[in-house]
Amino acid sequence: MSPEALPPSRRSFLRAGTAAALGLSAAGCGFATGDDPAGTTAAAATPIDVKVDGDLVYFNWADFVDPAVFEGFAKEYGVKVVQSNFDSMEGMAAKLNAGNRYDIIFPTAKWAERLAAGGRLRAIDHTRLKNAEAVFGSYDYFADPWYDPGSAHTVPFTMYKTGIGWRRDRLGDLTGSWDDLWNDRAKGKVFVLDDRDEVLGMGALKLGLDLTTGDPGDLARVTDTLHTLRPRLRGFSSDSYNNLLNGNADMTQAWSGDMAAMLAQAKDPSVYGFETAKEGAPVNSDCYAIPANAQHPGTAMLFIDYMLRPENVKKNIEYIGYPMPVRGSEDTYTALVEPFPQCLVTAADLKDDRFFRNGTAKGEQARDAAWTDVKAG
Repeated sequence: MSPEALPPSRRSFLRAGTAAALGLSAAGCGFATGDDPAGTTAAAATPIDVKVDGDLVYFNWADFVDPAVFEGFAKEYGVKVVQSNFDSMEGMAAKLNAGNRYDIIFPTAKWAERLAAGGRLRAIDHTRLKNAEAVFGSYDYFADPWYDPGSAHTVPFTMYKTGIGWRRDRLGDLTGSWDDLWNDRAKGKVFVLDDRDEVLGMGALKLGLDLTTGDPGDLARVTDTLHTLRPRLRGFSSDSYNNLLNGNADMTQAWSGDMAAMLAQAKDPSVYGFETAKEGAPVNSDCYAIPANAQHPGTAMLFIDYMLRPENVKKNIEYIGYPMPVRGSEDTYTALVEPFPQCLVTAADLKDDRFFRNGTAKGEQARDAAWTDVKAG
C-alpha cells in the first residue's frame, strides 16, 4: 500500500474541547441529567440479566475491534452489530447528552469517571461474566481504579501510554526525554498530538509539574515552554504513524498503540523508533461501559464476555495494536511490539499515577485557555 493510500490511524481524529459545552457539572466530573426522561438514574443500579435482549448497538472509535470478532459474536448469538463511531470523547458525550441510545461504549478513564458520577452508566456485576476473572484476578490495579471504585461500572478494554515516535534513519538515536521534541535536526518536521491534555501534559512533565495541573501559574510556565516549541512544529495532528510513514514527520508525539499498529504498515520497522520520556509518560485506559439508557444491556454483557475470551483477545490485540489487560495475552503483545519495547504497558506503569484526571470547573477553564493560547502560537 502506498503512503498516500494509508488508512487513518485508529485514534487519528481525537480532539479536545470544552467541558462546559457538553453540559458537564460545575465540578467538571458529571453530566447534566435534566429531567432524566429515560429514567437513567433508576436504571443505573438495576442488575443486568446476561442474555440476548436484542441486537448490539455499539459506539466506539472507528476500527477498534477486529471484524472477525464481530462476525463471530453475531453468528454465535444470532444478533446484528449496529456500529456507530465517535471521533473524540467530547463527541461521545455530546451524543449521550442528546439522548442517543447505545448498548456498549468505550470511554477513557477520566470520562468513565464523569459518566459514572453523572449516573449515566449501568452497574456491571463482574461475577456474571465468565471471563472477567482473567482481568480482575491478574491486574490488581483494575480491581479498584481511581476512576471507578471497585470497577463497579466498567471493565478495562485497552491500555496505552504516550511517547515520541521518530525516524531513526533521519535522526539517529534520541535521548529519552521530552526535550527531544526540540531537536534541531527535526525542526519543521515535528508534530504533537491534536489533544489538549496530551500537549499540556507533555509540557507539565517536562517542567516537573503535575500532569493535569489547573493552576494558572503552572499553566503559564507550561505555555511559555510550549511557545518555544511552536515555531519548530509542522503542526498538530493525531494521525501520528501515518505522518511518519508518509514522510511528513521526522518526529511526533504518539500513542503507543498507534505506533504498534504502524508495524503492520512499515516495510522496514528498523527505520522507526518509539520512546517514552524519562520525565514521565502519560498512561491511559479505555473501558467497556454500558449506558444507563441502553436498550439491550444483556447483549452488551454477552459482548464484553465474548471479547474477553482468550482467542478473541489475541485477535484483537494483533488487529488494533493496543494491549488488553487480560491474563495470558501478554506474550501476544510482547511479540507484536518487539521492535518497539517501550510500547509495553506494565502494572508498574498503571500504578505510577500518570493518568489524566478531571479537574474543577475553574481548572478546566484554565486548561482550555492555555490550550487555545498554545494552538494560536
